[in-house]
Amino acid sequence: MNKKNLKADINFRSAGKKLIWYLVLSIFAVTMVMPFIWMVSTSFKDAVEVYTQNPLDLKSWMPDKFLWQNYLDVFKVIPFLKFYFNSIFIALSVTLGVVLTSSLAGYAFSRLDFPGRDKIFFAYLSTMMIPGAVVIIPVFILMRYFGWIDSYKALIVPAIFTAYGTFMLRQFFMSLPKDLEDAAKIDGCGYLGIYFRIILPLSKPALATLTVFTFIGNWQSLLWPLLVTNSIDMFTVPIGLAYFQSQYYLVNWTLLMAASTMAIAPIIVVFLFAQKFFIEGIKLEGIKG
Repeated sequence: MNKKNLKADINFRSAGKKLIWYLVLSIFAVTMVMPFIWMVSTSFKDAVEVYTQNPLDLKSWMPDKFLWQNYLDVFKVIPFLKFYFNSIFIALSVTLGVVLTSSLAGYAFSRLDFPGRDKIFFAYLSTMMIPGAVVIIPVFILMRYFGWIDSYKALIVPAIFTAYGTFMLRQFFMSLPKDLEDAAKIDGCGYLGIYFRIILPLSKPALATLTVFTFIGNWQSLLWPLLVTNSIDMFTVPIGLAYFQSQYYLVNWTLLMAASTMAIAPIIVVFLFAQKFFIEGIKLEGIKG
């Protein structure tokens, strides 16, 4: 076999491997997307249509008639708008608090020299090994002692301090060059000036990652809001969906899927907004490598 045929054979095998890999990834992607498509499709169907059609029949994936009224009926059956507002307000407040506290702590542990810095950091980091179920009761007792039960303070304040966010941002801050920081000190810039003008603008990929993880985690949180809320006015979206299921002997799947579709929308928006920062972070890592 000459070199030309050998090269063609290698290219053919490489193309075949890529095709197989793309097929596997496509099958995996379809498997992940199918439940979401079925949820959206069900949200537009009639209640009777859900029980009469077979999910294995591809024709049943499309509703006979798109009922946009289902999305409006959700707000009539339960106070879903209040649940939605609570979740957005709590998730945004916690996300802002986590980004602020974690970035300040990460900046202190990575850039400032003070006695016992590393020991304090590792002690703080060791709290990640404690299961959340262990501390949830003491935190609940503390919230009751403060009189914060069934309030936004109980849903926001305990969640804005996280060792994970501090660790992630500290590691990223340590990878930033110190030349700009030294130049800023020469120009008379203080620690807060360096933090706001140099560290934060250069850390958009890490901040975006922490923002997405924190927002999604708090948006989907169920156990803690369920423990510290008593009134319907303080319910979040996950509790509201569970509350909706408990209202009827037979679950109205069309309205439940409509509510679930609306519940996923903010997560998709946040992810799409932060996607460009993820790509930027990958580029930066490639340049460093």
